[in-house]
Amino acid sequence: MTLYQNIASNTRKTWGFLILFFFLISGVGYSISVIYGQPGFLYFAVVYALVSNFVSYWYSDKIVLALNRAQKIDQSSHREVFNLLENLCIATGLPVPALYLINDESPNAFAAGRDEHHASIAVTTGLLSRLNRTELEGVLAHELSHVKNRDILLSTVVAVLVSVITILADWSIRFSFMSRNDDRKREGNGAMLIIGLIFIILSPVVATIIQLAISRKREFLADSSGALITRYPDGLIHALEKISAYPVGMAHTSTSTAHLFFASPFKTKDLKNFFVRIFATHPAVEERIKALQSMN
Repeated sequence: MTLYQNIASNTRKTWGFLILFFFLISGVGYSISVIYGQPGFLYFAVVYALVSNFVSYWYSDKIVLALNRAQKIDQSSHREVFNLLENLCIATGLPVPALYLINDESPNAFAAGRDEHHASIAVTTGLLSRLNRTELEGVLAHELSHVKNRDILLSTVVAVLVSVITILADWSIRFSFMSRNDDRKREGNGAMLIIGLIFIILSPVVATIIQLAISRKREFLADSSGALITRYPDGLIHALEKISAYPVGMAHTSTSTAHLFFASPFKTKDLKNFFVRIFATHPAVEERIKALQSMN
């Protein structure tokens, strides 16, 4: 698949997700309106879905940056990483993305945004303190490859929509216990409880859809593209080794945004969590290293 084909594919998948989300939420709103005999639930669901889609498309990067507690940094305080990023952008012909810092000792990074003119790259304090110049350059080149391939639009939109679905599941269960004044409300609350449970049961299905939409191949593509940009695959290889060897996962992350990161923000002990395993969108580090070694 060429670069332009990959960009077109990611754009189609993004619009597909937005349309699917609209019909899913509208369908739930219609079901609730029938249960309670109140068409207002349907109207609210349609408006809610439209607003969520609008926000997801235009502001998804700001949302995921806020969810991961990323703070924008300036050139004067982090001159070295800015210089590396600027040099890589000159080499790739990309505008320089905004740079953000996450206060977390676990080394990691991610890119977000809707296109190359509205992109951001976030790095953790652990990444800056534990990687040398060539390793950091490799990670930044990898993230710039996601920007160039337009992976970031799909990834950030999906992260926001999955978070919204999780919130709706919680609301459905809470709402089911709110009122028990008459038989109709009790029946309606029971139905809301069922809807909430369905949302939870369908979470693995949502995870599978994410894995289909955000293929693990994109990480291999970004690795190879990043290595071609720096012309030094060993820098990225050593970065992967250091990041995977760090024993502690990130303090503040979730399954809805985990796929954004350079490497999985969860560590081996976290893989005991069923939902973490389901949402694992990163190929094994050993496979990524082996692919990069073949480029030497």
